[in-house]
Amino acid sequence: MSVREFTFGKTGDGREVAAFEIKNAGGASITVISYGAILQSVLVPDAGGALRDVALGYDAVEPYEANPNYFGATIGRSGNRIAGAAFTLNGKRYQLAANENDNNLHSCPDGYNFRLWDGKAGEDGLSVSFRLHSADMDQGFPGAFDVTVTYALSEDNAVSITYDGISDADTVANMTNHSYFNLKGAGCGDIYDHFLTICADGYTPVDAKSIPVGTVAPVEGTPFDFRTAKQVGRDADLPCEQLSFTGGYDHNFAVNGEGMRQAAELFSAESGIVMKVLSDLPGIQFYAGNFLSGPAGKGGAAYPVHGGLALETQYYPNSVNEPAFASPVLKAGERYFTRTVYAFGVKAG
Repeated sequence: MSVREFTFGKTGDGREVAAFEIKNAGGASITVISYGAILQSVLVPDAGGALRDVALGYDAVEPYEANPNYFGATIGRSGNRIAGAAFTLNGKRYQLAANENDNNLHSCPDGYNFRLWDGKAGEDGLSVSFRLHSADMDQGFPGAFDVTVTYALSEDNAVSITYDGISDADTVANMTNHSYFNLKGAGCGDIYDHFLTICADGYTPVDAKSIPVGTVAPVEGTPFDFRTAKQVGRDADLPCEQLSFTGGYDHNFAVNGEGMRQAAELFSAESGIVMKVLSDLPGIQFYAGNFLSGPAGKGGAAYPVHGGLALETQYYPNSVNEPAFASPVLKAGERYFTRTVYAFGVKAG
């Protein structure tokens, strides 16, 4: 196992962006960059032993400075949507930027995915850590928040992402990673033929602005039933108000159980690659790449609509405004700590 550091390029204002490649003994590797603490590539072996890059992204800094799809991005301080771009904490109302349907999405436009993080390879040769200081009222959130995101790759091809932070005042902390995966390889068509399992008996229905209505509904008898593996595209075009609201799958699922457990599994029969998602968080957002767009990807590849899917572990969307949902509020001086694992392997189709 080794970590190789190199220069990925420079931002538009001339700041240098560092890249770190972690490679294991089997040849699998991940590359992460200091701009946005972004997961830029994930090379894992297919059933025939050939390496495939299964993460969508770019070869240069410039497209990441726009990154309309949030490829590989570290999302913070709060991922997903906050209704009306506002919330009340300890009796005080906080206003955020409204950047989607009058709501706030991914704490943008000034998201952590557009920041230059301080990156450093771990002494263990297995990991890379990125550190960021987010000042009081940054993005509209109270409290100075110091956070570290650590990426690690194991010898058995598991990619671990750990978030570790602390705030000096009560705040909202709901970070996630927004990688898109195509297990045939980035740029190799769409993901409708992938088999997806989501370990959830319920999901959070949304309104026409993609905000959860405050309930957890059973997936049984709906297009959202992924409890048994099915192809992503099988029910994607069924007449369904929920799917019409969001242009396809873009919903949060209430993961069964508590603590670190499996939340989802994705499989491509074409490559034989399987990816298991493990998380200690209550929810996982499944987004089927309904509106993928933007500049050409790695190697000049075109990423079509549904060319990749995201499985974002998180607190439920708008949970800061929904008392019935698990709270994303981080108390002053308490530790924010959560981990997600994308574990790769192969199996027969």
